[in-house]
Amino acid sequence: MLKGLLGGAVDERDEKYGLNWHGKRRARQIALTPSTGTLLPCPEESVDWDTTQNLMIEGDNLEVLKLLQKSYSGKVKLIYIDPPYNTGKDFVYPDDFRDSLKNYMELTGQIEGGKKISSNAESSGRFHTDWLSMIYPRLKLARSLLTDDGVIAISVDDNEIERLRVVMAEIFGEENFASQICIQSNPRGRQSDTFFATVHEYLLVYARSGDSCVIGGEALTDAQRADFKFSEPDGRNYRLLGLRQRGAASLRTDRPEMYFPIYVNSKTLEVSLDPKAGFDQEVLPRKSERRG
Repeated sequence: MLKGLLGGAVDERDEKYGLNWHGKRRARQIALTPSTGTLLPCPEESVDWDTTQNLMIEGDNLEVLKLLQKSYSGKVKLIYIDPPYNTGKDFVYPDDFRDSLKNYMELTGQIEGGKKISSNAESSGRFHTDWLSMIYPRLKLARSLLTDDGVIAISVDDNEIERLRVVMAEIFGEENFASQICIQSNPRGRQSDTFFATVHEYLLVYARSGDSCVIGGEALTDAQRADFKFSEPDGRNYRLLGLRQRGAASLRTDRPEMYFPIYVNSKTLEVSLDPKAGFDQEVLPRKSERRG
């Protein structure tokens, strides 16, 4: 770094966009390590054992994900994950991933013999490294379970959303990002938050392969089907809406910046936002049931 600041020649091969942390190499290895666990049936704790088509597995999720690889690799349509949010107080197993400052600085080579070897110490990473090492192998294994048109959705809050976005881009590919959905989870807000009383969290959605994934909604009701009477080649329905403010009391005076004419060439039916030669028809948005 000093050579680079002084203008000297440096090896830039290690410079690339991404996210690194102490333990990332080990996290990759963990995803490839075979499980030593075994799935055991529990008929006495089950419902409709002989006829059910559902399966619930109780156990360490990392080991379970490994055990599922042989039977379910490439066969799962949807995976939903609600991981620990790294708050230090909300999981059933030890969830305080914030390493001690001294231990973190020793592990990352910033202390030798009990003394700092850098005057510009970096310590904020200890709040995130163990959480990243926990989530990384699980996401790698989850991806291999998905079908080509499968989707994964992950609940997360402000503590790790930024780092999770980067990890997901690395594992699934940035081009397979589907959406970051904001969900109102606490209308009153968490009053313990430092700056703002947070009322939301996120649902981060990625596709296994954006080329083959179609995320659809619920089936249309009869009333909606009457409105959505046009269809795309892929089968999705749509409706046509007029270019005007909608609603029972939608007046042009309420939104003057949204009330403007478009200009149409009556011969070619081309449309322009600006008046010019050949565009002889001025069209204004008006309700069909009344003029003006």
